[in-house]
Amino acid sequence: MIPEPALELSLAANRHLKLNCFAGVDEVGRGCLFGPVWAAAVVLKTEAFNLLPQLGVTDSKALSPKRRAALVPLIQSQLSSYGYGQASAAEIDRIGIRAATELAMLRALQRLQLIPELLLVDGSLKLRPWLGPQQTMVRGDSSCLTIACASILAKQGRDALLNRLAHAWPGYGLEQHHGYGTLKHRQALLKLGPSPLHRLSFALNTNFGNHLPVASQPGL
Repeated sequence: MIPEPALELSLAANRHLKLNCFAGVDEVGRGCLFGPVWAAAVVLKTEAFNLLPQLGVTDSKALSPKRRAALVPLIQSQLSSYGYGQASAAEIDRIGIRAATELAMLRALQRLQLIPELLLVDGSLKLRPWLGPQQTMVRGDSSCLTIACASILAKQGRDALLNRLAHAWPGYGLEQHHGYGTLKHRQALLKLGPSPLHRLSFALNTNFGNHLPVASQPGL
């Protein structure tokens, strides 16, 4: 499904706003066993609402890695502003995944060069720390162009980070599953134990538990 600008056009008309006053925010990595939860926030130029749907911008999960990588510079050329944010595995363990996801989103929004007049949030849960107007959108990454752009940047950004971390923490297959709980990842955890960047609060879902040794930091 390719998002059409009709949704944002309707919101703009109903709220008497300009299209370039919206920000979209989305996260990736919420269900992973390793690494941070990552968020991207974007503000599109007005002309982007005509161009980007023609290029096939949609939910990042519906795109191949090659196609997603090709779209990133095209999306970036159509942005008034964008920002990334993350919350670490340690923060996830300390405050819980929902609060950590909100923290990553808030950090991404704080890196924008403007304060949006309306925030578009993927999913059904509001961003509780955000004090301005916001609109939640279930499956927004496949129906809302602004959120779809945020989802692509977030996915590409986190995957690039996990590819780098795969060199620092070999043996887990991070370059393949990017931290998700695949069978290979779970088997590696049973063999190696969790690294300092694994989410220990997810132990009940992984069966590696705190009784296994934590892998040593590289070079130590």
